[in-house]
Amino acid sequence: MAITYKLVCPLAQQNGLGARIVTSAVFFAVGTGLVVHVRQALLRELREVRRVAGVAQNALLRPLPPRLDGLDVAAAQLSAEPGAAIGGDLYDVVGTEHGVRVVMGDVRGHGLGALDTVAAVLGSFREAAHDEPELGRVMRRLERALARRLRERTRAEHPAGAAPEGADAEEFVTVLLLEIRRDGAVRLLNCGHPSPYLLRGGTVTTLARAEPLPPLGLFPLPPDPVVESCGRLLPGETLVLHTDGAEDARDARGRFFALPDVLAAAADERPRALLGAVFTALLRHTGGSPADDVALLALRNDRRRALSTAAQEPARPGSQRPQPASGT
Repeated sequence: MAITYKLVCPLAQQNGLGARIVTSAVFFAVGTGLVVHVRQALLRELREVRRVAGVAQNALLRPLPPRLDGLDVAAAQLSAEPGAAIGGDLYDVVGTEHGVRVVMGDVRGHGLGALDTVAAVLGSFREAAHDEPELGRVMRRLERALARRLRERTRAEHPAGAAPEGADAEEFVTVLLLEIRRDGAVRLLNCGHPSPYLLRGGTVTTLARAEPLPPLGLFPLPPDPVVESCGRLLPGETLVLHTDGAEDARDARGRFFALPDVLAAAADERPRALLGAVFTALLRHTGGSPADDVALLALRNDRRRALSTAAQEPARPGSQRPQPASGT
């Protein structure tokens, strides 16, 4: 349009001040229209990317139920990569006949490049958690799923079969498996992941005592991985699982984020409010820009309250009032 105006319009051929002003206005209007058009196209593309990212987030890190088998559950994550809805952290909670089983993991790296590994590990956990009676066998299923994904990626990146030696040597995932049985007994199997925190009576302690196994992908699992018994999660107590991005977060002066102190200050809160307090403090500590992905998951034993509430409800005609189970 601007070129046509310059070549065809007689006014554009004049050198007077008025003609120059009109010509400049025409070029400015055309340029502004072009910028607005490009901006609108980019905004449409950004909205579509965010929509797809939201679908991927719901498929991978699906929303957790607020209550599961008498436990209050809440989880949240924050990606360090700008514009990414999810990163390299993974978690899930499922109710099984073996108890409530939880996975928390951290894929090496962060952002969109780690999504295929997250999908492989989570997909394997969601099946194995129901199928396998022992946590050690669940972890072995995750190990096999990770190894299979690495082989498939290597073949895709090197179709001629000339993959360099040790191409996958630096690919690994830290994984924590947790099992909470109906009587509150807690069992744990840890492969290189930070230990959960137990919030009990305003105090914050580390749940696990044994040294963790190496992360999955670095070394093979031992033939019989030892599952640690960690006592019981009593009514009113809370477990908080986290990735290392929380405690490794630094402020402008290089100081690490004091996660236990923040948890102690909010220990009496329900899981959702507890995580909100932690993320608020974390973003304030890092100036709104954490250097690594952060995921938090909180589980509070609320079974006593659930049983007492059920006991207060009037029995339906022809039915018996449920009796509280011993030890809960």
